[in-house]
Amino acid sequence: MVSGRSLKVFDAKIIMFRRSIVEFFTWYIKTIIRKDFTSFNFNDIEIDNSRSVLLLANHFSWWDGFLMFQLNRLLIKKKFHVMVTEENYRNVSFLKYLGAFPVRKNTKDVIKSLEHAGELLNEPGNLVLIFPQGQLYSVHVTEIVFEKGLMRLINFSNKNFQYLFAASFVDYFEKRKPTITCYLKSWEGAEFTSLQLIKSAYNKHYETSRQQQGRIIK
Repeated sequence: MVSGRSLKVFDAKIIMFRRSIVEFFTWYIKTIIRKDFTSFNFNDIEIDNSRSVLLLANHFSWWDGFLMFQLNRLLIKKKFHVMVTEENYRNVSFLKYLGAFPVRKNTKDVIKSLEHAGELLNEPGNLVLIFPQGQLYSVHVTEIVFEKGLMRLINFSNKNFQYLFAASFVDYFEKRKPTITCYLKSWEGAEFTSLQLIKSAYNKHYETSRQQQGRIIK
């Protein structure tokens, strides 16, 4: 028979193991970003510590989740969560230790994932990252499409969170390695916010950011 003390020791070892994995991949993500990019730039923005954060970002590369993870570590400083496809969740085993949770599109299970994400937003210390496009698009698109599931997610929450829009772009200029620039904007949604309203507000920020990026001259 296993004693209570043995169970506590076992639980403590599991916690330490998970913590060590998180620490390693936090270091790893920081290291590969420094190694593969000239710089990762973003504007400062005020974060409301009394509310969770729903981070909406464009999705154009393999790097996106890692970049937003690093952004959270450096600026937002919340507990990181991100919705990923079931395939990625299953194939990349360490993602679950970095706050990832899976979603199976076009199945009944997608509702459970959206409900889980909404419940995460009820805790002020959490950040939930969503790529509203739902799949990878070129960084050169002029409009960001929004899948319908976002409103279900929001409606599963108590709606007491901070919207944060992120629009990221990559350029090389005179460097061998690219520079990533992330334009951030906080947005306050109305009590009865619609998907169309969120999409319109995000795309207004995206277009302003895209034009600002296009004006950069080296």
